[in-house]
Amino acid sequence: MANTRQETIQDVLSRALTPQHLDVENESGRHSVAPGSETHFKVLVVSEVFAGMGALQRHRHVNELLRDEFSRGLHALSLRALTPEEWARQSDTTFRSPPCLGGSKAD
Repeated sequence: MANTRQETIQDVLSRALTPQHLDVENESGRHSVAPGSETHFKVLVVSEVFAGMGALQRHRHVNELLRDEFSRGLHALSLRALTPEEWARQSDTTFRSPPCLGGSKAD
């Protein structure tokens, strides 16, 4: 059983998508939340499941898989969802989330 939200996200996506590549990063520390929070995550997932889906459909699918986490306090998910073929064509495999503009950081 997963202990942290990050581990839960990894477990849920691994079981549902059998990804070739999966990175889950807790970015909560970059946002205006309490120290130790697990509310903001970045996910890069490469799965054959995404074949034939558009970007919006992929995001909706992942969000549905993580519905329970959203109901328990997951606030934001920066997501990049690719097929293995798309991943293989990537010359830049880095994935950067946009900067936080919420809360006191926007002041």
